[in-house]
Amino acid sequence: MSDNNTKKLVVKLHPDDNVLVALTDLQKGDAIHFENETYVLQDLIKAKHKFYMQDMKQGEEVNMYGVLVGKVQNDVAKGSLMTTENLKHAADPYAYRNASYEWNAPDVSKFENRTFKGYKRKDGRVGTANYWLFIPTVFCENRNLDVIKEALHKQLGYAVTDKYNQFTHELLESYLNGNDINDINIELNPTPKNKRVFENVDGIKFLNHQGGCGGTRQDASTLSALLASYANHPNVGGITLLSLGCQHLQVQDFVNDVKRQNPDFDKPLFIFEQQQTESEEVLITNAIKKTFEGLIEINQYERTDAPLSDLCIGVKCGGSDGFSGVSANPAVGYTSDLVVALGGKILLAEFPELCGAEQNLIDRCTTEDKARKFIDLMESYDELAHKVGSGFHMNPSPGNIKDGLITDAIKSAGAAKKGGTSPVVDVLDYTELVTKPGLSLVCTPGNDVEATTGKAASGATLILFTTGLGTPTGNPVCPVIKVATNSVLATRMKDIIDIDCGPIISGEKSIEEMGEEILEYCIKAASGEIIPKAVQLNQDDFIPWKRGVSL
Repeated sequence: MSDNNTKKLVVKLHPDDNVLVALTDLQKGDAIHFENETYVLQDLIKAKHKFYMQDMKQGEEVNMYGVLVGKVQNDVAKGSLMTTENLKHAADPYAYRNASYEWNAPDVSKFENRTFKGYKRKDGRVGTANYWLFIPTVFCENRNLDVIKEALHKQLGYAVTDKYNQFTHELLESYLNGNDINDINIELNPTPKNKRVFENVDGIKFLNHQGGCGGTRQDASTLSALLASYANHPNVGGITLLSLGCQHLQVQDFVNDVKRQNPDFDKPLFIFEQQQTESEEVLITNAIKKTFEGLIEINQYERTDAPLSDLCIGVKCGGSDGFSGVSANPAVGYTSDLVVALGGKILLAEFPELCGAEQNLIDRCTTEDKARKFIDLMESYDELAHKVGSGFHMNPSPGNIKDGLITDAIKSAGAAKKGGTSPVVDVLDYTELVTKPGLSLVCTPGNDVEATTGKAASGATLILFTTGLGTPTGNPVCPVIKVATNSVLATRMKDIIDIDCGPIISGEKSIEEMGEEILEYCIKAASGEIIPKAVQLNQDDFIPWKRGVSL
């Protein structure tokens, strides 16, 4: 990072960079010594933010991670804070150039012959969980799903809201007794773990959504493919489908997509159509009874040993900060390289957050057709965004900017680090299934839930989700593991964070050490030995993507 006496103050992320990142709050007037140079700070530089390493003229280029991330908008002095006022987004053009890429794979000797305990499915894939899944073909069935969810979760031991029910009960009792509810002190004790009736069923999940009718037929078709991919997911043991009857997304369309994706599909699939049923009560009771029979069936499945090559891990960032590209993302990137070296699969998505990192990814594509598919998807996506008055450059949120991600190219260059350094073996459009071992790019928005929804659709059985600001995002069928970029967040939001990469910032651990720790956590999570916080909280977020209107 830097010489010994300043290694905890600043970091230079690439030899070609002309900005430094503050690892702690630095005061105006401080003299920072780094690599035989002294920088007198012209401003307060808070941790995660950057300052310029030289005097720069308006229009000059700024590099981070070794790539162009912006151009200065006015003359700036050496030691000045990078801000949205003095820097605007810029990224280098990209093109296929038939580059020759050689990868130095990491040493995986300590992980060779390791296994995890997963659920082996008949299509050859291995799940990290065994879920029963409820799917509505249309939003009209969401209420029925909510009623069924409340009944099944409470009676079968999957509910996580008991402590809030108790809290509300105590408030009610206090109110009815004439007491001031602000004067009482109620301790929210953790919800006791109910013994589940079905020990080998990890959860009963529900894909509530707002689609299936009222939009374009293309929207319904995309949703059908998405829902079918969830039914086919290796973490899903059985499915109950609820349909109204008259919607655009017909049951047969869904069944056809399931069979198209997996001609040998043999999971229990129970279908109920409300307009063909005498009453809502009959629909719900029949669905519950049949599902109960299905739960008895899939409860017979047991975890068995599987090689680490059967892991399929999606990598995602959300609530990103100025440390994302310094600690958690590179650490997850090293985990990605380990998994690829072991024969597993890694999914890197969020195309709006690859803006500025395209050339590196293109050069790493193993074939020209994959490189050109990536280029076409990026260009068509950005074009659609511009048609609605937006663009990839507008991706960073106010929270991102406040914590040091000034331009989309800065955010993207750091975000791309999650994919590691291995060759790109495949490029997948939205809902396309991963089939090749190695690193695949998956076209999704940067939006947290839309991206995780898309990764699971492509076959991710675990998701590593890095965050600097904190987010509770999860997924119904794919366990999401939260990786904090800094220890302050990991301590403050410990109820949602699983892994702390803060030791990288403090210099206590290397990126490689942290990456190996993350893989060890993944092995335990894949085996059911550790339950990630998002899973414990039933954080089952699911948002289908309508193309071109989301970054």
